[in-house]
Amino acid sequence: MQIGIDSFAAAFDENSRAVDPAARMRHLVEQIEHADEIGLDVFGVGEHHRREFLDSAPAVILGAAAVRTARIRLTSAVTVLSAEDPVRAFQNFATIDLLSRGRAEMIVGRGSSIEAFPLFGYHLEDYDALFEDKLDLLLNIREHEHVQWSGKYRPSLTGQGVYPRPVQNPLPIWLGVGGTPKSFARAGALGLPLMVAIIGGEPRRFRPLIDLYRETGASHGYSADRLKVGVHMLGYVADTTQNAADVFFPGYAKAMTDVGKERGWPPMTRASFDAQRGPNGALLVGSPDEVVDKIVRHSEALGGIVRLSFMMNVASLPQVKMMHAIDAIGARVAPALHQAAGTI
Repeated sequence: MQIGIDSFAAAFDENSRAVDPAARMRHLVEQIEHADEIGLDVFGVGEHHRREFLDSAPAVILGAAAVRTARIRLTSAVTVLSAEDPVRAFQNFATIDLLSRGRAEMIVGRGSSIEAFPLFGYHLEDYDALFEDKLDLLLNIREHEHVQWSGKYRPSLTGQGVYPRPVQNPLPIWLGVGGTPKSFARAGALGLPLMVAIIGGEPRRFRPLIDLYRETGASHGYSADRLKVGVHMLGYVADTTQNAADVFFPGYAKAMTDVGKERGWPPMTRASFDAQRGPNGALLVGSPDEVVDKIVRHSEALGGIVRLSFMMNVASLPQVKMMHAIDAIGARVAPALHQAAGTI
């Protein structure tokens, strides 16, 4: 199992105070460097277009990290493809692939926030159709240097070349999904690896959707080893469970309560947080041994996963705590999961 970290480059600290954006960017690149040095497998940078985050241009951040790292894979988490030009997205990540000598990936999705749609002149009612159209073009570009393509939401391509071409052929493209059956089935029909965002509830509830993905993929002729499943989960690792919970909760509660105001969720309480930290809950907050056991249990419940990415900076933690958590994941969590039985 590959172990990684995802970041959304939070623009505020755990006390809701604005951070120095230049310092935050430097710290993020330092986190990616450190994750590379201690042997983590992948680092992802998200994409948002709102004041709480500094990650509106993830390819630029990953490009900076590409020349300062040697082994770690670098991915979006996710590219909001519905509001992106697939030609430009492919060019950006092909360039990262060249800079990193073959370590770039894309996780593409429709996005869970809507800000990008009006910002780039798209209509929210076209949410799904935009994604289907643009994913078709992106995969066409990946397969063909000279592209013949027509669709509804972008001018046609009539044999134009798309450059540069990446080191990897094909450039890895994952499909990022939430909880929509159609999205899981789409990934299976296309034979794309699947990255499931699990931010609450019990992860095992995703098993029927993952089964749908695998069954759809098999019905379209794709082998089991091509139908890979990864998960993105909120978490934080510290020396003790109590310390991990006490450090992570304040910023996490603030972030989830703020999001909840937009989506009709109740305020986050310590009782709800502790329940999510329980054996079957989605939060990976605890000591290294506790987190390892929980990830293995979740992997078995989901039929085997190939990648687990921690989302830690939802709590807007200071750099010293983030680096300490990266150390703990690299020293204790990743080695155990690289060898864990029952995972792919």
